[in-house]
Amino acid sequence: MASARRAEPDAEDAAETEEAIYEEVMPCDRMELSQRLAVEELITTEASYVHNIQLCVSDIRAHLQKKQLPDLDLEGLFSNTDDILHVSRRFLKGLEATATQWHEQLLCISALFQEFKEEMETVYKIYCASYEHALLLVESYRKDPRLQEEILETLNATVPHTGASDLSFFLVMPVQRVTKYPLLLAKILENTPTSASAYPALQAAVRAMAQVNANINEYKRRREVATKYNKAEHLTLRDRFARLNTHSIAKKTTRLSRLFMHEAGIVAKTEDREYDDLEEKFQCVVSSVAVLKENVASYLGHLEAFLVPTPHKHELQIDEGPAQQYRHFAEYFHHTVFPEFKQRLDRLVCQPLCSLSDMLVGPQQLVKKRLDKLLDYEEIQERKSEMGSVTYDEEAATNTYLAINALLVAELPRFNQVAVQLLGQIVCSLSALQRDLAAQVLHQAEKELEQMPHGRMPLPSFWKMVEDTLQQSGAQLRTFCQTFQTVTPSPVTQTLNPAEEQKVLSLVSKHGPDKLYQVTSNISGSKDLDLTLQRGQIVALLQSVDTKGNTSRWLVDAGGPRGFVPAGKLQPYCPVQSQQPGMQMPALESSTERRRHSYASPEAPRPQVVTFTPAFQVVAGFSFAARSPQEVSLQAGQPVVVLEPHDKKGSKEWSLVDVNGQRGYVPSSYLVSVPVQESMGWSLPV
Repeated sequence: MASARRAEPDAEDAAETEEAIYEEVMPCDRMELSQRLAVEELITTEASYVHNIQLCVSDIRAHLQKKQLPDLDLEGLFSNTDDILHVSRRFLKGLEATATQWHEQLLCISALFQEFKEEMETVYKIYCASYEHALLLVESYRKDPRLQEEILETLNATVPHTGASDLSFFLVMPVQRVTKYPLLLAKILENTPTSASAYPALQAAVRAMAQVNANINEYKRRREVATKYNKAEHLTLRDRFARLNTHSIAKKTTRLSRLFMHEAGIVAKTEDREYDDLEEKFQCVVSSVAVLKENVASYLGHLEAFLVPTPHKHELQIDEGPAQQYRHFAEYFHHTVFPEFKQRLDRLVCQPLCSLSDMLVGPQQLVKKRLDKLLDYEEIQERKSEMGSVTYDEEAATNTYLAINALLVAELPRFNQVAVQLLGQIVCSLSALQRDLAAQVLHQAEKELEQMPHGRMPLPSFWKMVEDTLQQSGAQLRTFCQTFQTVTPSPVTQTLNPAEEQKVLSLVSKHGPDKLYQVTSNISGSKDLDLTLQRGQIVALLQSVDTKGNTSRWLVDAGGPRGFVPAGKLQPYCPVQSQQPGMQMPALESSTERRRHSYASPEAPRPQVVTFTPAFQVVAGFSFAARSPQEVSLQAGQPVVVLEPHDKKGSKEWSLVDVNGQRGYVPSSYLVSVPVQESMGWSLPV
């Protein structure tokens, strides 16, 4: 009995011990089971997520692309889902590979998250920053019945099993997935004993993915700040005045005062060497783009100016020979080569250059706004050091500056790199286009040259032939001039009106007759102090050199205005003795030379002239076609004789003239007075 009594307590103790062991073992099994379920959830949900992103990219987006809807912004909707799909596929492959390494699976999963954290942050921060814009697009498409119908038809045709009624069903998936990674890892960590070797690695993975989400949120906040400030506003003066108030004036005054103190050295400027280097490179890119844009426009303008002459549009009255071949070459260049070159230049250089210039506007605005916020930041920091605290608005301004500065430091290196690459490609395209143009023109010129009779002649022989031809042509021209001078009658001259007489006589009285010069062709002043003169106008030489010592630019008196004109367009003026009573020339050395005289070179002695009337000839400045029997037709440059400087009613708008024996009225504004030149000893006939 005693032994039986002792056996009962032993059985009870064994049962209690067994129950305690069971209670100790079961929680471990439950934790391990929960851990396995958490790992399985991570892998299965990742596989489902990748499958849905694949449907979004390859099915939904591809189907919408085939529809070619002009109002549908696919890039704005789907952003960088291709990059997300590429990263997620590789990540899923790594997760599935950990299933074969059960004892080391948790360590492998932790290492995998550490390996992909930078790539995940890069792709997901871009998507999350543009997610709000995508939702706005979806909302706008809902209001367009036609687009909404097309989108629903695409969803029903590609993913009917999902029951999705809108694109937002798929667009939200990347945002949800990246925020769920820390939660899934935390669930695995909760069911992992603290004594396990994988516990520290899992803790590091949880912190890494939490940091990824924090960085994404910070990037999104910076982008929102940048979006607010990088828009170029085109405000009128009225709008700018409307924005002025006490707060804005005080803020701008504080900034200006701070800037003056920086420049004067009163207050130290906040230095950020990294940002300063990036901004310097950015400003260099901006100036390079502006200069290249200006140079390309100037180059194209000069090329078009070179092509202004169009010999192929004029009848040369030459059926063959070099002149006709040049005409064919010019026609080919105008109609084929240049239009094609201009089209390619616009497509490969001008359009990309304008796009690059537009891309720079946003960063320029942000750089400018960063300087304003920096001045505010310095003022706030100074006040904080004095008072120990700042207001809510000042704290917000500080955060804004820090956000803009961090965004520029993070984004400007990549932006500068891409902008320089684009600029280099544009310059290469411009060089290639110029090389192709030169090769095409040279090929056509060589082709035309081969057809010329002297195309294969040696160069010395060719120049000898040209010289002989020019000498022969010069001899023929001299013979013609001698014959023309012999048979040409003297021109009929007309007296000057009193105003013109007074102008020329005033120049003679002020400067002497040896200083008179005549303008040989129209002069258009292009610089400061340059004169604009008409052909035949009389001027007096004041100085045969300009202020910089240039002897090809003379200072003259035009009878009132004084200025500079090209010396090559002036020749000494040779007046004719007046036959009017009261306007007599003084006697010369020989009385037989009273009819006509000219002034000699400056070295020869000159007679002193007191008064004279230079001979002028009236010619038609423009062509005029008679419209009634009372009018007479004129050709530009044709000499005329003015009979009456008015019509029968006394109106000076019409003048009665004699043209080659025909009398009639012509507009007075079509007539000009041209001084008669005597430099060659003969003049054109009337």
